[in-house]
Amino acid sequence: MASGLGIALFSSAVFGVSGSFAKALLETGWTPGAAVTGRLTGAALILAVPAIPALRGRWHQLKDNWLTILLFGVIGVAACQLFYFNAVARLSVGVALLLEYLAPVIIVLWLWAASRKRPRPLTIAGTLLSLGGLVLVLDLTGAVKIDLIGVLWGIAAAVCLAIYFFITAKENDTLPPIVLASGGLMVGAVVMWLAAATGLVPMSFGTADTRLGPWITPWWVALGGLVVLATVLAYVSGIVAARALGSKVASFVSLTEVLFAVIWAWLLLGELPGTIQLLGGLLIVGGVVLVRLDELRAAPLPAPLDHANDVEPVP
Repeated sequence: MASGLGIALFSSAVFGVSGSFAKALLETGWTPGAAVTGRLTGAALILAVPAIPALRGRWHQLKDNWLTILLFGVIGVAACQLFYFNAVARLSVGVALLLEYLAPVIIVLWLWAASRKRPRPLTIAGTLLSLGGLVLVLDLTGAVKIDLIGVLWGIAAAVCLAIYFFITAKENDTLPPIVLASGGLMVGAVVMWLAAATGLVPMSFGTADTRLGPWITPWWVALGGLVVLATVLAYVSGIVAARALGSKVASFVSLTEVLFAVIWAWLLLGELPGTIQLLGGLLIVGGVVLVRLDELRAAPLPAPLDHANDVEPVP
């Protein structure tokens, strides 16, 4: 449990740095689509190395799970990342990620509307707390005005994340997690290249140096960090943590990604949300914690194997 918790925290830390690396590229002229495409392509090629042996020649597993891989790649990978990076281009990294983490609240509201069954009091409290935090994060009366388009991109990323959770809610023991991760990244990369070829997504790369904290680095340093640290290592460590802790506990620990993202943005970009926004962020995270605590309390006791086969989407 202790080692699994450490690996889960490491996974959150490297996931959280993605926004900082991406913004460093965006500030030199890269478009969000180019950053997402470079990230997905590089990570898919690297993860294919361990994914192919993991199949052990059972290629029928890909055919049997093609729809899961397709939806995971299109929604949980390509769309979610593209919308998040578009939000990062207009907002601070911390605010963009906080908006994306409204996904559990969206799920609660959708289930409430679809089933017309009132959630339990703890879930309602968590939802209201997160919505109140959203108002503070937007800081509508503050001196620094929030970009409305950026907010919409962040909420769109949250919707994609919520859809992803619905897609992967069904346990699946027929596909190794590393294969799902690699396949989803490959699908996402293909989707982004096709979108660029058809002109749907602007694609502009650059070779100008990037600034990361006090250092001026070549462009490939930021891209390499985005691919290797924030994607490959993040996925692999996330899978190991889920296997050690179980999917529910691991997803709970993943909430620390918001904290790590704010710290990385402060260290590497000099960004720090205002006091009101930080308070709003705490309320959003606190609300999500209440919702997940309510889920854990209401869920039946897990089987000896927790079926931690789902892969968290890359923000």
